[in-house]
Amino acid sequence: MATSSVHPPEAAEVLLVEDNPNDLELTLRALRQSKVAVSVRVVRDGAEALEHLYPTGRSINRQGKSALKLIILDLKLPKVDGIELLKKIKSNEQTSLIPVVVLTSSREERDVLQSYQCGASSYVVKPVEFERFIDTVSALGIYWTSLNQPPL
Repeated sequence: MATSSVHPPEAAEVLLVEDNPNDLELTLRALRQSKVAVSVRVVRDGAEALEHLYPTGRSINRQGKSALKLIILDLKLPKVDGIELLKKIKSNEQTSLIPVVVLTSSREERDVLQSYQCGASSYVVKPVEFERFIDTVSALGIYWTSLNQPPL
């Protein structure tokens, strides 16, 4: 549960849901290299993501999550899988308009189709090559936090 490097207050909030430590580190590195002002909150499973998005108990006083500009979501997650998490995000009024980019290793047509049917904004297969991975995630960060115009 870490945040990435320190950025100015106008930094776009990004929720990264990733359980693989190597992919997590590469994604954070790519977002830093993209030079977009982002503040990344990392959660490592679907249950932790739900707690972050819809706080309960002792964390109920946390600031609302309406400032989130992007959720980057792996599909294969422990506790609550990515598709189930995506369904909950898109069916909740508080979070339904937040763009969700599925960033996964799966090339299965079933996963692609199900992700879009559940409301994914984009589906990206993680490139295996280091440089392509960095370039791909950098481009995602730039597009979704700087270029994309969300509804007000």
